[in-house]
Order: sequence, then C-alpha cells, then structure tokens
Amino acid sequence: MTWEAWLTLALVAATIAMLVTERISPPFAVLGAVVTLLVTGVIEPEEAFSGFSNPAPITVAALYVLAAGVERTGALERVASTLLREDKKEGSGSGSMARVLGPTAAASAFLNNTTIVAMVAPAVLTWARRTGRSPSPYLMPVSFAAVLGGVVTLIGTSTNLVVSGLLSDAGEEPLGLFEIGRAGLPVALAGVALLIFIGPRLLPVRKAPSEEYRQDAREFTVEMAVSGSSPLAGKTISEGGLRSLEGVFLIEIEREGRRIAPVPPTEVLAGGDRLVFAGNVNRVVDLQRIPGLSSAEEHHYLKMDAGPHRRFFEAVVAEGSPLSGSTLKDAGFRGRYGGAVVAVHRAGERVPGKLGEVRLRTGDVLLVLGETDFRRRWRDEPDFLMVAPLDGEAPPRREKAPIVGAVLLAVLVLAASGLMDILDISLLAAVAIVALGVLTPNQARNAIDLNVIVLIAASFGLGAALQTSGLAQSLASVLISVFDPFGDLGLLLGVLLATLVLTEMITNNAAAVLMFPIAFATATQAGLEPRGFAIAVAIGASASFLSPIGYQTNTMVYGMGGYRFTDFARLGFPLTIVVVVLAAFFIPLSWPLR
Repeated sequence: MTWEAWLTLALVAATIAMLVTERISPPFAVLGAVVTLLVTGVIEPEEAFSGFSNPAPITVAALYVLAAGVERTGALERVASTLLREDKKEGSGSGSMARVLGPTAAASAFLNNTTIVAMVAPAVLTWARRTGRSPSPYLMPVSFAAVLGGVVTLIGTSTNLVVSGLLSDAGEEPLGLFEIGRAGLPVALAGVALLIFIGPRLLPVRKAPSEEYRQDAREFTVEMAVSGSSPLAGKTISEGGLRSLEGVFLIEIEREGRRIAPVPPTEVLAGGDRLVFAGNVNRVVDLQRIPGLSSAEEHHYLKMDAGPHRRFFEAVVAEGSPLSGSTLKDAGFRGRYGGAVVAVHRAGERVPGKLGEVRLRTGDVLLVLGETDFRRRWRDEPDFLMVAPLDGEAPPRREKAPIVGAVLLAVLVLAASGLMDILDISLLAAVAIVALGVLTPNQARNAIDLNVIVLIAASFGLGAALQTSGLAQSLASVLISVFDPFGDLGLLLGVLLATLVLTEMITNNAAAVLMFPIAFATATQAGLEPRGFAIAVAIGASASFLSPIGYQTNTMVYGMGGYRFTDFARLGFPLTIVVVVLAAFFIPLSWPLR
C-alpha cells in the first residue's frame, strides 16, 4: 500500500476508536480526520467537503423538520394509545405487541426512527402502568421495529439517503423511494413477526425507573374535558383506562350542572363531561397527552398569541398578590399574565370545584401553561413567590394534525410517482410545515440535529479518502481472499457481516460511509454488479440489535425499560440472524450479482 493508504488506515482506525470510546463527539472526530487528510494532501478540497454539497444531508435535515411537525401534533401518540387498549384475554401480550409493532414499523418507513420511538414509547409506558404490566417486554421490540421499518423505503432512515448519495457520487443511479424495499420489506415483516411471537419469551421482566412513584408527591387538582368526538365518549371509566392511572385519581365528574362523586368504575362517559383529577405534577402533565381528553382551559391557551411557544411552569401565589383571595376568572389570569392555569396544588387539602371559580390562597402552587418567557417576565414581580419551569412538554397541537397529514401524504405521492426529486420534495415539506404554522422557524431549526448532519457530510470526505488513497481497494482484496471461496454470495455476506459488526461499534451513518467504498471496490474487483452490495451496506448499517449503544433508539429505551446491557443480545442475536439470512436471499434476487 502507498503511504497515503497507510495514513488513511491509521486515521480511520483512530476515528473508529474515538467513536467507540465516545471521548470526542462523532462530528468532530470524523471532521478532524478529514481535515488531517486534506492538509496532508491525501484528498483535495472538493473531495473533503463533497458531503456538504451532496443532497443526502440536506434531505435528512428537511425530513427532521417534517418529523418534528408530526411529533408536535401528537398524531402518532393517539394512534399508539388507541392500539394499546386493555385486553384481559391477552395473557402473553402477543396481541398487544402486534397492534403496536406493526404501525410502528410502518410509520418508521416514512418518518425518522428516533421521532417514532419518542412518540410511541411514552404511550407504551402509560399503557403498561394502567394495565399493571412491565414495559420491558414491549419497549425494546418497539425500538427494533422502528429500525426494521427504516429499511423499507429510501426515506425510512438517514442511512439509506447516505448510501443513495454515495451511489450517485460513484456514477450510479440513486435509490428509488421503494427500491430498497425489495429486500427490506421481507426482512422487516419477518423481523416484526419474530418480535411479536418470540420477543415476550426471550425478554425478562424488568422494573423500569418510571414505575417508582412517590406517595408523598405534591397533589395537584386538574380539570379535563371530554369532547363529543372523543374516543372515550360512550365508554365506562374502566374501559377508558381512567380508573387505574398511576399517580392520578379521578375525583368527580361534572355533567350538565350535576356532580358525580365518588365516580364508580361503571360510569359511562359522555361528550361534554368535565373530569376532575388529583395527582402528582408529572402525571397531571401526562394527562394533557391522553387522546380524547383535553384541558378544560384549552380554549384559553389555544388563543395565546405565542402559538407553539409554550411550556409548563410552576408559580407560587405570593402574599399580597392580586391573585390571593381572587378567582382565576375574576383576576383575568390569561389576559394579565399571558398564560393558562391547568392545575392547582394546595398544601394540606384538595382544591374543590371548577378551577376558574376557586378562590386562591397565598402559597397555592399553580401549574401554568405559558409563553416561553413567562418566567423571565414574572419571576421578579411581587405577584409570585417563585416561578420555575417544568420538564414536561406542552400539550400537542392536535388542531394542526390534519395539516401535517396532508403534507406527509403529498411527500409520499410525489416521491412515489417520481414527479419530483426527493430533495426538492423534502425541502418543500419543511417550508410548508413552518409556513402553515405547525412549527415556528426557531422550532424547525432546533428540530434539525446538526451533529448528525455534520457527521453525514464529513463522512463523505472520509469515504473519498478510502477510494483516492487506494485503501478501499486493498481492504476489498483482503475481503475477497477470505470470502471468495464461498462464491458471489459469500462476498455479499462478507460485506453484510462486516457492516453489521462496524455499526455496533460506531454510528450507523459512519459505518455506511466507511463500508460503501470497500463494498463498491469488492464488487468491481470481483466483476459483480455493485448495486446489490450497496443495498447490503444500507441494510447492514441499520441492523443494530446487539447492544443499546449501536443505535439511538436502542439507547432511548435502555433506561426507560430498566434493561441490562445483555438483554439486547438475547433478543437481538436471533433477530440479526433473520436479517442476515433474508437479506442474503432477497438481495441477489432483486439485484443479480452478475
């Protein structure tokens, strides 16, 4: 090998080591290697920074905005909560598993995997608490199903877009929207089936940290409303899952001027009912996200000028405050303070009656949904003793869900028809999400994970160095010498297995960029068609099931489910075998190697 190849090999090895140990953030590790290769003359500037002009990272950034719009409107939370209904006949949980994993994988084919898991996992936790089940048999399969769904379409995961961009740079046609699905769809279907039927048997029951509930937590009183179109209307309290909520208790129902208290579990809910709950602050915030329930004060905060600029705050009524001795209605709280009170805590007793008619006292703690600058404006004023932000998110903007649905449908139709390039479609979708008021420009900007974008763009320079220095050809020769005795399929399997191993150690995008030039050189030297090898890299880079650190969604559910590190291998190993076998079977069928 030339000195350029040896230097590139050393830098690639050092980069992988830094990514594995996480001592340096991935974007800086990769970018540092690329800059070193540039200044030493291994690659030219146009090669080093080719990724920043490639459509892949720009498309990924635009799709982040679209995914944030879906998350902000809570569309998938409602679907997940509807699918995860209580069914006492399901002893094994396979029915519940099928109802949530299928839609999770399907949604992940068109939206960012991390966003999908971020929306579905809380619904699973809430359902598990309500039905008295451990969430651990469900959360890891949710993560794995989201990963499997990502290999069905081009936009299912950023890795597919990266491989498509690399193919284009290599002089090949970019991937079509559903092209990867020729192999990815059967892989996803078989993988989800395995998760449904074997997952509950392989995963031990763990106790999640979220199952711990402090009995001495401060109790807030909150008033919720059932709309006429609510899925809860016509159901009993037990059927609606409102009897066994953890951390909150249904105190009474107000219906047409009369109060029902205590509330029997057989009471049938009706549209227009106002439900009064008492519970700790975190669970009260969670109530805002239950489909079919909305805050009785929602008509106030929907009119707030800040629009999507909202979050929860705790505000303590001060002595001498104009609020002390007054009701929220009489004080004109929304107009005066720019926020809506959704719950009240009073030490030593439960707050009775409608919140708007309760006479506040000094020391009452108000749960306020206000503008993001609410604390800055009122923390030094004598009206409140203290104003503190909460970690809980504002209620989803469900009134914007039809807009997001229409934009997403337009993206799929235009991409599938081939009328527009995926880059143009994704950029138009991102602009529409902001222009139609689903997200503000700042929220759209914050939705984009710049670390991922920089990592993808910088990785293209590292991939170019593998090709320019001749390192990719040298490594391809080694791979051919090892797997050539097993024929063409053996070479494909070698690329697939090498990608799987690499993606468990570093990020999936970095693994794809590092393996693509090696896979392409392997196919070229062996006289094989490179497209199937590129598909193998895309599927292998996404198939991270053996550890909680190989894929971001695995890391998300790691703590939520109370898992141990080895739990991932127990379920992930048989799933990896299924992926490898099916990918090796379907890739040559769809993309003949010769």
